[in-house]
Amino acid sequence: MEPGLFIIILLMCIIGSAAGCFTGLFPGIHVNTLSSVMLILYPSISGFVSLIADPLHAPILVSSLLMSAAVVHSFLDFVPSVFLGAPDPDEAMSVLPGHRLLMEGRGMDAVRAAAVGSIVGASAAVLLAVPVQYLMLQGLADSLEEITFSVLLFTVAVIMINERSLARAAWAAAMMLISGLMGAVCMSGIIPSFGILGEGTLLFPLLTGLFGMPALLTADRGARIPEQIDGGSDPTGPLPALKGVAVGCVAGWYPGITAAAGSALASIVLPERDPARFISLTASIGTVTAVFSLVTLSVSGSGRSGTVLVIRDIVGDIGGFCSEEFLILLLSTAIAAVLGYCMTIAAGKAMGRVAGRIDMAKANRAALAIVTVLVLLLTGPWGLVILASATVVGFIPQTSETDRVPLAGCLIVPVLLSEAGISIF
Repeated sequence: MEPGLFIIILLMCIIGSAAGCFTGLFPGIHVNTLSSVMLILYPSISGFVSLIADPLHAPILVSSLLMSAAVVHSFLDFVPSVFLGAPDPDEAMSVLPGHRLLMEGRGMDAVRAAAVGSIVGASAAVLLAVPVQYLMLQGLADSLEEITFSVLLFTVAVIMINERSLARAAWAAAMMLISGLMGAVCMSGIIPSFGILGEGTLLFPLLTGLFGMPALLTADRGARIPEQIDGGSDPTGPLPALKGVAVGCVAGWYPGITAAAGSALASIVLPERDPARFISLTASIGTVTAVFSLVTLSVSGSGRSGTVLVIRDIVGDIGGFCSEEFLILLLSTAIAAVLGYCMTIAAGKAMGRVAGRIDMAKANRAALAIVTVLVLLLTGPWGLVILASATVVGFIPQTSETDRVPLAGCLIVPVLLSEAGISIF
């Protein structure tokens, strides 16, 4: 690679990482939204990039920016889930463990665990990407596609069996069915999601209601967020993140096993009782999924995320073993992972300094207000309806004394129905 091209790629990664930091720290503003805007503005952006680089390289350079934004987003989006209880779709399962650590004065441990999980996951995914791409091109991809429905069904079965009693299993089945139907409705497009700032995704209010709002509404109003103590070191080690790599490889290929659904499955198959270790595992899954979506794109030409679909539209085919475009995007991922780790630690420290000075009641009211306003701005009044409905369902685990994992049905069931050829609308 020419030194000049490498410098421009590095510049694109820095710009993309800054954009991913913004989308990661602001709940509801997903990196997929940024990607959609970039696709619309691509003619103008490519013209600007062509001023500093060969016009033939403009598509891959813009794609490097987008991939960097997606990777950094997967690092930073844990910060608002810990301090605000407003999850990104991929980190919904981490809200309660993060909130628990926050109330123990260990919010920075949650952030560090997420940062370590993400950097270990990204590093492992980059190292495995080329060997996995080779295996997929040798026919493994076709074999995996044939068992998609079985894998999804196995995930549901494991979640049910984990309840260990008939009564709890019945509650789990009800939660999975209800949340699954809500997810199908939100993904079907039959409900308008236009807010003041444009069209958002109804998954934001759905997941926030299922996983974030119950914790905010039931928190001790007389308490204060304790002073946050930063131990300055990794609280988990690499093992939880390495467990997440295996799950992330699956989540990066199968459309129904999203990062959140993968976290739900991992919490059963590879249990981590310590909240920091669970967060590290979840972070690893999310980042590995983001990276392996490139492998999926290079093998099958399909995308598992909005960002990768936009990259496909911009670059076209990145197929073939170790194509130049594929390797450049992997390089961008590696650069972004380093930047994302540093940004996550810095953002966590900044929010941790502020959190310890805030009254819990005020913090909860502020978080509730922020989430509600964001839902209204991004998804409109129907988003508020989804938020309220999902919050009611989100209280079922507390009242029935069951796990919250079955609520991941909001992401699993719609794809399961699609794979079975069942349409409910």
